[in-house]
Amino acid sequence: MFDKFALLGFGEGGWGLALLQGTGVTLSIALATLPFGLALGLVVALWKRSRHVGLRAISTAYTTVFRGVPELLTLYIIYFGVQVVFQEFWRWLGLPGTFSMPPFVAGMIALGVVLSAFSSEVWVGALNSIPQGQREAASALGLSRAQAFRLIVFPQLIRVALPGLGNNWMVLLKETSLVSVITLPDIMFITTRANVATKEPFLFFGAAIMIYLVISLISAWGMGRMELRANRGIAAFQGATR
Repeated sequence: MFDKFALLGFGEGGWGLALLQGTGVTLSIALATLPFGLALGLVVALWKRSRHVGLRAISTAYTTVFRGVPELLTLYIIYFGVQVVFQEFWRWLGLPGTFSMPPFVAGMIALGVVLSAFSSEVWVGALNSIPQGQREAASALGLSRAQAFRLIVFPQLIRVALPGLGNNWMVLLKETSLVSVITLPDIMFITTRANVATKEPFLFFGAAIMIYLVISLISAWGMGRMELRANRGIAAFQGATR
C-alpha cells in the first residue's frame, strides 16, 4: 500500500517532480489565457452593444460559434487547421523550413477564444447594469467616451462582473486538461503517462483530482477576497446610511 504512494514521491522511480512540473504547465497556460480571453471578451461585449449593425452581427456570430462548438474541436481546429494555413503562407513567402504551431500557443488561443465567448455574456450583463445616466453625466462634465469608460464605467464593471468572471476562471482551470491531447505536458498528460508506466490509474488520477481541487480551493478563496475588496466602498456606503 505505502509502496504505491512512493510513486508520488520525488525519489528514484517517483513521479512527484513530473507532477509538479505538470501543475506548473497547467497554471501557466491558465494564467496566460485569462487576460487574453477576458480582454477579447470585453471587446466582443462592447461590439454587442455597438450602434453598428455589422459589429453586433459579428459579435453574435462569434459567441454563437464558440459557445456551441466543443472546446476540444476548437483546439484541434486551431492546432491543426491554423498550422496548415500558416504552412501554406510560409511556402508562398518562399521561406526555408516549415512552420510549426507551438502547442502552448495553440492551447492558449483555443482556450482564450472559448473563454472570450462565455465571458462576453458576463461583460454584457455587467454593462447593462450600469445606468446610462452616469455616461450622460460624464459627457456633461466634458469627459470623452474613452475617459468616461476608464474612469467611471470600468471600475463599476469589474465589481459587477467579478463573480461571473470567477466562474469563468474555474471553468478555464478544468478546460486546461484538454491541452494534453496536443502533447502539452500538463497535469493530465503526466498522470496519463504515469498510469501507462505503472498501471496505477486510481493512484495517479486520484492525485490529479487532489491537485485540481487544491488549485480550485485557492482560487475560490482568492476570488472571495477580490470580491470583498471590490465591494468595500458599497459596504462602507451602506453602513454610513443606516
